[in-house]
Amino acid sequence: VGRGSAMSLSRQVQSTGGSSAVSKCSTAARGYIQDRFLRLLAGRRRRRAPLIHRGYYIRACAVDHCIQDFLLKTQSLPRTQILSLGAGFDSLYFRLKDMGLLHRTVVYEVDFPTVARQKAALIKRTKELSALVDDTGGEGLGAITFSGEDYKLLGVDLSELFELERALKEAGLNNEIPTLFIAEVVLTYMENTRSDALIQWAAEHFPQACFLVYEQVHPEDPFGHVMQQHFRQLNTALHSLAQYPDCEAQQRRFLGKGWTECSVMDMNEFFTCCIPEDEQQRVQTLEPFDEYEEWHLKCSHYFVLAASKGVEPSWTPLLPSVTVPRHAGPVGMAGSVPAAACARLSGIPGLRRYGHHSVLIKPNVVLTTGGFGEEDGQHCRMRNFHVLSKRAGYWKAVCVTQNTPDKRWGERLYHTVSCLSDTLALVVGGRTSPSNSGLETLWLKFPKTCNASGPDAVAVELVSLQPAAEAAALRWRHSTTEVTFKGEQYLFVYGGRSALEPVLGDWHFLRAPELSCTVIAVEGPVPESRHSHSASSWEGGVLIAGGLGAAEQPLGSVFLLRELEHGFQWQTIETHPPLVPRYSHTAHVHEGKLLLVGGVWFHASSVPGVTVIDLMTGLCLDYVINVEHLEWPLMLHNHSSVFLPNQKELLVIGGGGNCFSFGTHLNPEPVLLSLSSILSSH
Repeated sequence: VGRGSAMSLSRQVQSTGGSSAVSKCSTAARGYIQDRFLRLLAGRRRRRAPLIHRGYYIRACAVDHCIQDFLLKTQSLPRTQILSLGAGFDSLYFRLKDMGLLHRTVVYEVDFPTVARQKAALIKRTKELSALVDDTGGEGLGAITFSGEDYKLLGVDLSELFELERALKEAGLNNEIPTLFIAEVVLTYMENTRSDALIQWAAEHFPQACFLVYEQVHPEDPFGHVMQQHFRQLNTALHSLAQYPDCEAQQRRFLGKGWTECSVMDMNEFFTCCIPEDEQQRVQTLEPFDEYEEWHLKCSHYFVLAASKGVEPSWTPLLPSVTVPRHAGPVGMAGSVPAAACARLSGIPGLRRYGHHSVLIKPNVVLTTGGFGEEDGQHCRMRNFHVLSKRAGYWKAVCVTQNTPDKRWGERLYHTVSCLSDTLALVVGGRTSPSNSGLETLWLKFPKTCNASGPDAVAVELVSLQPAAEAAALRWRHSTTEVTFKGEQYLFVYGGRSALEPVLGDWHFLRAPELSCTVIAVEGPVPESRHSHSASSWEGGVLIAGGLGAAEQPLGSVFLLRELEHGFQWQTIETHPPLVPRYSHTAHVHEGKLLLVGGVWFHASSVPGVTVIDLMTGLCLDYVINVEHLEWPLMLHNHSSVFLPNQKELLVIGGGGNCFSFGTHLNPEPVLLSLSSILSSH
């Protein structure tokens, strides 16, 4: 790398540190973490979104967990030291000093010279910071920009190992005492040969040491593609990912570079294993939140690693081995399902959306409503409806106006639409924001001729419900499914969440078409509360699969609500191998087979494709979706899908979401999944 380009690259990497400091500061301001020093170091203040707060919360927890464990396990030793690589404007030293944890420990921080100089100046002019650290006046000596009794701040480029070693020696780093190295989203910005050399140097020169790493993983799935693209656009490519794409590769990396012990876990595992239940609940209730998919995907794309060598057995590992069974992924893929973009539907912006609902209103005619997406080049909640219809072998889509004098549609997300006839559908629930789910139940009325060839309007009319039925509708991420009892048609509203309850487990029978709330006896084991599950009509009853449970953990259960003479009965459907827990998928039934499409699971080495469950035998087979003919990442969560039985095809509309701080990804066009080979092979 030439000197000029190296300097511009260092500036780009430094800017990620500044942005990170602002996010950490916002996270502390909302009560996720306790850190009064962040606001003094971050410079500018800006309130971030709840999803960003959760992401920085789990990052802080993972790093702090290992640091405090190191200090606790070495407290009987006369001296220890911490070396924070690429420390930026981190508050680590001040927090530990304030907590009285640095009696025998010296903290060394290293970053680019400009960052180190800025931080040193900031410490000197900020009373609350300078009061905690005695300035011994050693700065100006080589790379040292600030020197205290137990705190040294150095300005060195980490990729220049010879310079780093010399500067640390000058600052008094002692190779012979137990040392904790910290690299929090740092190594990945370096060329692999240089970061590998740094890891090996630390192992060779420090007989007793631990090395803590927090950074990204899994570059090849759709979220990983969006993540990589974001960092490339910032001109800060993530170099580690190509050579070390998963946790196992990172573990092998350290064990192969001189470290004798190494434990690693992704952030979903860390949250489940290392954060106590009451703390999980505290964090989950700090702010209105409804971006579960993006939170879990973010967590599966970051890991924490703790390596050690030459240390006492009593103070390893800094990370527990995973105490819950690793979320077992699919035993193996049974085959693949080809995906093809609906070419003629590209460029229709209203179809780029998520959190919407699509329903087949008659053969080959689909109505799509609501959600969040793209309209007139802007990201917004979707007001317009779209009708898609298939003519002469091709899909066509038109935007449909609403025949309504007011704003009763309410720009809703995560609602349900149930088609009761070829001219009538019912909209139940949904939300505008996570603190508002008080949306009215609506009739959608469309002409018999409704298809994509004419601009027919859809009439939106308010439904006046009895109070009992109204309670059924105040929810989102629920399901509404047609059931039959004693020859009568009912809508079965189940689960979901509300502004007050993070997860619901109740159900309501609404008698069609007058929608009176009817009490029908239900026996059998009650499924645990859930939202973002799937529900499909089958033989007069309902099949419920997966979902997100009370502890924000994906569920792998499948239940059948079956009609009996005097009511209904819940029955568990055993699947083998067991269904991998998931949520935010869609589902359809065809000839005794339950098809689950997409979703989010914690098993990070692959993304959910199509799972086929034989309802007679319980056999459960996973199929990967072959996306080689798509030119963009296919994100199959928050999507909608419609099964076309004659063609044995699935039409997938929309999907995607807000990918942490990496930008919003919306699947650009509908996709057809051909299921003929997998349905005939069963």
